[in-house]
Amino acid sequence: MTRIKPPALRPGDTIAIVAPGSSISRDALDAGCEALRRVGYQPLFLDSIFDRDLYFAGSTQRRIRELDEMFQRDDVRAILCARGGYGANYLLPHLDLEKIRQRPKIFIGYSDATALLTHLYDATGLITFHGPMAAKDWAHPDGIDGESWLTALSGSSSQWRLNLDSHVQGLIDGSADGILYGGCLSILVASLGTPCEIQTDGKLLFLEDVAEPPYRIDRMLMQLKLAGKFSGIRGIVFGEMLDCVPKPDSPFTLEEVILRIVAGLGVPIVYGVRSGHVSSRNLTLPIGVKAHLNVSGGRVDLQIMESAVTL
Repeated sequence: MTRIKPPALRPGDTIAIVAPGSSISRDALDAGCEALRRVGYQPLFLDSIFDRDLYFAGSTQRRIRELDEMFQRDDVRAILCARGGYGANYLLPHLDLEKIRQRPKIFIGYSDATALLTHLYDATGLITFHGPMAAKDWAHPDGIDGESWLTALSGSSSQWRLNLDSHVQGLIDGSADGILYGGCLSILVASLGTPCEIQTDGKLLFLEDVAEPPYRIDRMLMQLKLAGKFSGIRGIVFGEMLDCVPKPDSPFTLEEVILRIVAGLGVPIVYGVRSGHVSSRNLTLPIGVKAHLNVSGGRVDLQIMESAVTL
């Protein structure tokens, strides 16, 4: 499959905001839009984004119509999810993949939007972006890692290192090249057995989640392993795993739980990369680009080896 790189994001460009999953707060969206304006973008959204249908941001028809319109509009340069929640999987059978191939654009989100990130890449070759959302990270002070956002979306550098903080741990040493791919663990697992099942061969697999107790992380990792999704991977990059910690009196760590399942895969493994559900400064990771991971003596180096956009 030929990969498709969307056009780069430039100062002053219009960023469309969509709600493919759960309903959103007007106040949170307003705060996110104001932050986007402050750094020079022009946020755009449809009034229908505030619709509600049960816990969704309106009907499936409304949400797919919104996404389709934003991919087709000439004035829109990038599409940013407002939030996650639940509901993006309803859209997958209705995506007009050929139209998206013909009009590629930057598409950004995480959490429930993982279903769209991975399926758009697998089905069309469009490089997508696991990164901060409008009514979440953009709506809060210190919610954005500005350096990775600008570098990933502007194409200012064809090769760049992710600025990893001191909490990132190397769990298994090794060096590997692969295609960076993945997202929210529970959403990736939910794809198994569907027409949109994740494709992990040759990938540096990124896995993150929030507020999942260790036994559920164990169960989901085992499901991926039993489904053969760790066969052929080049490495594993775990996220911050926010609030996925054991109870205070537990005699084990989440890292130990993880290693019981993946330590024998023979690939480098790291823990703590801050993208998706994070405490602050959400990193933007391009999904579908070549990357290099090196882990040695606990030290971690994760490099993006090509531009994710076209200039």
